[in-house]
Amino acid sequence: MATRSPALIERLVQIAQAAAQAQHGGKEAVYAAACTELGMSRATLLRALKEVTVKPERKRRSDAGETSLKRDEAALISAFILEGMRKNEKRLVSVLEAVTTLRRTGNIRAEFVDADGVIRELSISAIARALRTYKLHPDQMLRPAPAVSMRSLHPNHVWQVDASLCVLFYLKGAKGKDSGLRVADHDEFYKNKPANLDRIAQSRVWRYVITDHYSGAVLVFYVLGAESGINLAEALIWAMQPKGNRIPMHGVPVGIYCDPGSANTAGTTKNLLRRLDVRIEAHAPRQARATGQVENAQNIVETQFEAWLRFAPKVESLEELNALAGIWMASYNSTHIHSRTGKTRFAVWQGIQPEQLRIPPSVEMCRTLLTHAPERRTVTDRLWVEFGGKSWDVSGVPGVMVGEKLAVTWNPYDTAQVFVVDADQDGHETLYPCQLVERMDDGGRFVRGGNVFFEDYGRPADTVADKHRKELAYLATGAKTLEDADKLRRRKDYTPFGGRINPFDGVEAGAVDFLPRRGEHMPDPVTVAPPPPTPLRPLYQPPTDDRLLNTFEAARWLVSKGVEMTPERNALVNQWHPQGVPESQLDDLKARLERPAPPALRIVNGGV
Repeated sequence: MATRSPALIERLVQIAQAAAQAQHGGKEAVYAAACTELGMSRATLLRALKEVTVKPERKRRSDAGETSLKRDEAALISAFILEGMRKNEKRLVSVLEAVTTLRRTGNIRAEFVDADGVIRELSISAIARALRTYKLHPDQMLRPAPAVSMRSLHPNHVWQVDASLCVLFYLKGAKGKDSGLRVADHDEFYKNKPANLDRIAQSRVWRYVITDHYSGAVLVFYVLGAESGINLAEALIWAMQPKGNRIPMHGVPVGIYCDPGSANTAGTTKNLLRRLDVRIEAHAPRQARATGQVENAQNIVETQFEAWLRFAPKVESLEELNALAGIWMASYNSTHIHSRTGKTRFAVWQGIQPEQLRIPPSVEMCRTLLTHAPERRTVTDRLWVEFGGKSWDVSGVPGVMVGEKLAVTWNPYDTAQVFVVDADQDGHETLYPCQLVERMDDGGRFVRGGNVFFEDYGRPADTVADKHRKELAYLATGAKTLEDADKLRRRKDYTPFGGRINPFDGVEAGAVDFLPRRGEHMPDPVTVAPPPPTPLRPLYQPPTDDRLLNTFEAARWLVSKGVEMTPERNALVNQWHPQGVPESQLDDLKARLERPAPPALRIVNGGV
């Protein structure tokens, strides 16, 4: 508002009052006179009057906040719009299109009754207002849900991990002028040229960003290929190992928080973290803000480190790229002030306490744990198991029994200790530490701490099997001690359970009296002579005057004479000699079969 003198403001108030008191149609004369007096245009005068005039509050409509659109119709319209939306939240269906389609298909009416009692359709703007009134408008539905503020307890309590493709660069492996880190030109590498992307697929550079949630410290590790469980494991192993005084962040975290990608939940990664006693947890799908710290760190690395690679000397290898990243990490984490803590990230991380810093095993041991699965080992009578070429004392494992098998794995933090892994029905593991069975340094090489003859004959503590054996012995003998149970069992008149259990009690109750069955008396046994052997008949017998041959025998004779027997000829033989073929007629039968068949009759000239 322009600065006006008090005299001008007073005059404007008077003009406004005169206009308000003027009769109908008289305001224009007041405004015209004021414009001439003050040297203002009509528009300027009206704006000035608006600034010095207090308008009464507009009366609220009696039906304000009410709508004629039913809520179920509003919900259907909103759901129809949201279901037609892309994953990037681009809406493909507008309110107008949704209402038109749903009206046409008869799913909604969206009508109201006017003052004259006529049913009319609600306008699109009225429907949009109704959606907002019901708080069902797509704009309202797409707003994020309320979030909570998460906190960690100390450095290395929670790490966040995220992998991202370095879209700007790829690393060529050839030597010479065309090798090293190359800029991925958008005109050459984009979605409409998949062949070019496939050509550099194995040369694409991926970065793993790891942040310590408590201090906000940022670590970055570059790999080639793709996001995979092996690459993630390599990044975590590197992050846990000491990296010198300039990058103090190291150690094994209590837990790792990441996205639910397949690589983050791969078996190798989970196996390593399980053996290192690290809890891994993935946030819910489509909830990337849960790992917002590492997502923001990705942007920091991309804009404050990778952006400068274009101007730096050419990077020839992945090792050189990670070396440059190490220089940047040391500088950034040591100089940039974190807005939450008011200190540098490494300064906050340096506040870690000794009991909070778990020193990781060697790189070789970590890589072994990637694929190592607990091995099943049998418990010996000394309550030992053999593992890794050494003996381990498992007497402290709850429920251990001789002859049972236990799952044994390495303790990555102590080479003189292994873990016995016990998993419940839900898959949750409990680790029981077991110590190495040490040998004496003298020539005998006996077990350190073993019993000495004439001094100590103490036996190991009872196992579950020992306790159960005692329980069963007391139950069977009725004794109170094992000595009394042994004495009772050695007695000649000993009966288990004090004779209370007679296995023959009740046996007669189940017996049934069956009615006798009628049978026949067997004759006196006689010796039956075997029948005389039947002489073998030759394949062909010369015909006799009195012999009648069946069809098979006749066919066999005909075949021996060179006649080819077909199904048709066999049928003719059966037709001519249904009772059999006399031997005297075999030659006639042969000649008859070999006689050519008469020609078939044909109709000539239509039978005329």
